Amino acid sequence: MEDIIIKLKEDLKKALDYLHKEYAGLQIGRASTGLVEMIDVEAYGATQPLKNMANISVPDPATIQVQPWDKSVMGNVEKAIRDSDLGLNPVNNGNALLITVPPLTEERRKDLVKIVHKEAEEAKVAVRQARHNAINKLKNMEKEKELSEDELKAKEKEVQEAVDEINKKIDEDAKHKDNEVMSV
Repeated sequence: MEDIIIKLKEDLKKALDYLHKEYAGLQIGRASTGLVEMIDVEAYGATQPLKNMANISVPDPATIQVQPWDKSVMGNVEKAIRDSDLGLNPVNNGNALLITVPPLTEERRKDLVKIVHKEAEEAKVAVRQARHNAINKLKNMEKEKELSEDELKAKEKEVQEAVDEINKKIDEDAKHKDNEVMSV
């Protein structure tokens, strides 16, 4: 029975962590390593995230510097960044790629707010699915007489409290990201 609650809390944390990762990847007009680190790069006959093959830093608020550990993959890294849907254009100086993050237009900010809300809703869908799975497992335990009706109600309440807490956090994070995107 406790395993069900533990698994639920792990699933809820995964949903929130995924949301944070998605938010980190949003271009909000400031340079951030999270913007490019998960771009997939084809190198050595395999595809891997950029963060696994390069040092990524932010030398100033408008620039991202990508320095591949192996200079022979510089062209592949440059192509992957250029081909990503981020609209970034890296400049190769021979040692590293410099990426200037352009300031956001009002229209782009509004699009990003929609993405923020879409990502928050996807996280809530994952939370609802985790809740649904936990409740079903508890109800099956009650059917199998492993759990009394009172215990079921108490555990359902515990599940709902955990879900409410994580949904509140998702809403707060979405509101915070919304404000961050819209502030000039």
